[in-house]
Amino acid sequence: MVKVEIAYRGKGLASLCVKGHANTALAGKDLVCAAVSAIAIGALNALEDADSLNIEIDEGLVDVEIPGALSEHDETVFETAIIQLKTIEASYGEAISIKERK
Repeated sequence: MVKVEIAYRGKGLASLCVKGHANTALAGKDLVCAAVSAIAIGALNALEDADSLNIEIDEGLVDVEIPGALSEHDETVFETAIIQLKTIEASYGEAISIKERK
């Protein structure tokens, strides 16, 4: 299962962690895993100020720690990615779980 953990600090995002595998098909053919990976990596590629973030990427892991406030653009990028991940969870809840801490 893909586990997404989102933490907020005040009104802003503090961290986003996406880890695990969906296991809905064989490796290389898992469309849920591919979609989640595309959203997570696509969001990182769209950031304007990624250098100010602590980012770890490994197989089955995208972990982003946000030490300070995000720009309006980067906040929108993360909000969009979270909406997309929640959309996948709505259809494939057996393969992806999202937990939010406020």
